[in-house]
Amino acid sequence: MKTISLKKMALLLILAVYAIPVQSQVSTKQIDSVVNYAMSKFNVAGCAVAIVKDGKIIHESGYGVKSVATKQPVNPSTNFAIASNSKAFTTVALAMLVEEGKLNWDDKVKTHIPEFTMYNEYVEANFNIIDLVTHRSGLGLGAGDLMFFPKGSNFTMDDLLASFQHFKPESAFRTKWDYDNLLYVVAGELIARKSGMTWEAFINSRIFDPLGMDNSYASVTEITDTSNLSASHSTETGTMRIIPTFEGMINGAAGGIFSNVHDMSAWMLLQLHAGKYGEGLKKQLFTKDNHNEMWKIHTVMDANTNPRYNSHFAGYGLGWFLTDIKGNMQVSHTGGLPGMLSKVVMIPDMDLGVVVLTNTSNDGAGLFSAITQTIIDMYLEMDDFQWVDKYVAYMKSEQSGVDAVVERVWDSVAKNDQSKINTSKYVGMYEDVWFGKMEVFMKDKQLWIKSYRSPLLSGPLQFYKDETFAIKWEYQEMDADAFAMFTLDENGIANGFTMKGISPNIDFSFDFQDLDLKRLD
Repeated sequence: MKTISLKKMALLLILAVYAIPVQSQVSTKQIDSVVNYAMSKFNVAGCAVAIVKDGKIIHESGYGVKSVATKQPVNPSTNFAIASNSKAFTTVALAMLVEEGKLNWDDKVKTHIPEFTMYNEYVEANFNIIDLVTHRSGLGLGAGDLMFFPKGSNFTMDDLLASFQHFKPESAFRTKWDYDNLLYVVAGELIARKSGMTWEAFINSRIFDPLGMDNSYASVTEITDTSNLSASHSTETGTMRIIPTFEGMINGAAGGIFSNVHDMSAWMLLQLHAGKYGEGLKKQLFTKDNHNEMWKIHTVMDANTNPRYNSHFAGYGLGWFLTDIKGNMQVSHTGGLPGMLSKVVMIPDMDLGVVVLTNTSNDGAGLFSAITQTIIDMYLEMDDFQWVDKYVAYMKSEQSGVDAVVERVWDSVAKNDQSKINTSKYVGMYEDVWFGKMEVFMKDKQLWIKSYRSPLLSGPLQFYKDETFAIKWEYQEMDADAFAMFTLDENGIANGFTMKGISPNIDFSFDFQDLDLKRLD
C-alpha cells in the first residue's frame, strides 16, 4: 500500500479547504438598498432590520419613521410589538421549567390546571403541555380569539379555561395544524403557576435579563418611557393613520412582547447557539436536548411546492415553523397585531438570522416577506427574484379582489329600503355560551347591535338580504365588519343568529363563525 508524504498531505488539505465554497457576505450597502427599495414600494411608515451571521451582529438599522405624526426616525432600539414571535419565548420558559424538574413535556395539562376543559373527555384527559404550543388541538383556526380582538374585552383566565368545552372541533385531535392563540395563553398560566411568578416576570427576569435584552418588555404596560416606542399604523381604510397600541390579552404568552432589532439579535444568537450565550458561549439558558425538542416537527404541515427552494418537509415545532430550503434547515415565525408586524428567519446551517419589525398593517406583511426572502436569497447566492415587485403585485391583486367583494356588499346595503324592515322581530337579548350576551336594539331609528363583554363590537345592523344584516362596527382599526344571519321561529320572530366576516381577507382572530347566539327573552 502506497503512503502519502506529509508534504503532499498538507497540500491536499489546503486544496480541500479552498475547494469548500465560501458563503457570500452581504454588505450593509446591499441591505440598505433592498430595504429602501421595499419601503418605496410598500405603504409602511417604518421598519427596522437586523442580521446576525457567524455569531455576530453584522447589520442593524432603522428605516422610515416611528410615527407619521412626529416624523421621528426609526432606530435599532425602537420598540415594536413582536406579536406571535413571543410564542418562542413562552416555549423557552417551559423548557427551563422542564429542566428544573417542575414540568415534563408530556405532563397532562389538567395535572397542573384542573379547571382546564376541552371539547370531549378523551381530549381533555390526554391534552399535554406540548399540545398547548403546537396548534394540533383539533380546534379551528383562531378559535376563541374574539375574546381578545378587538381589545377592551373583560374576559378572564377562568372564562378562557372554561371556553374550550364549547367549541366544536374541526379535525381529529393531533391530526391537523390550525393556529391557536388561546392555548398559548394557557401555557402562560401554566408557567405562572409552576414558577410562582407571572409570565411577564418570568420573561423579564429569566430571559431578558440574562441575555442583556435591556430595552425589551414582556408587556406594553411596562414601558414607562415611550419616547422610542413606535406608534401603530393602519392602511385598512386606504390612508395611513395612527391607531391605538394593542394592549394585550390576559397574559403575553401568545403575543405580548415589545422589543427591538438590537435585542432580538441577542435572541437569534441564543437560538442559533442552541441555548448558549455570553462571552465564549460559556453560559447556557437551556440544554441542547430541549433545543432539539423545540426545533423538532411536532405538527406536520404541507411543504412549499415552489421549486425555487426545493423544499421537502414543513411543520411546526415548539413556537417555530420548520422547513428546508435548498438543502438548509429554516426556522422562522411571523407575528401580527393591529398596526404591528414582525418576522424572524434563521438558517442554522449558515449561522444566519434575519429579523424585520414593522409598524404598519397591511403592507407590512408584504414588506417583511420581501425583505427577508431577498436577504436569504442573497446569502444562498441565488438569482435576484425581484421579491419586492412580486409581493407588491400579489398584494395589489389580492386587495383588489377583496375590495370588490366588500364593495358589492355595501352597494347592496345602500340600495336596500331599510324602512320596510320589521325591526321589532329582531330586537332582543341574545347569548353565546362562551362569548356572552349581545343585544339588538333600536338607536336613533336604526337597528343596532352591541356586545356586552367586548364593548368595541358595537354598530348598526343594516339590511343585506333575506334575514341577513351587515354590521359596520364602530371599531375600524382592522377590517372586521360582519354579517349577522338570523333564524326565525314559527311566529316569524328571530330566535337566534350566527355571524361571519364580510371580507374574504378578514383576520382569523375575528372568529365570528364560532358564535351561535340564542335569544334569551
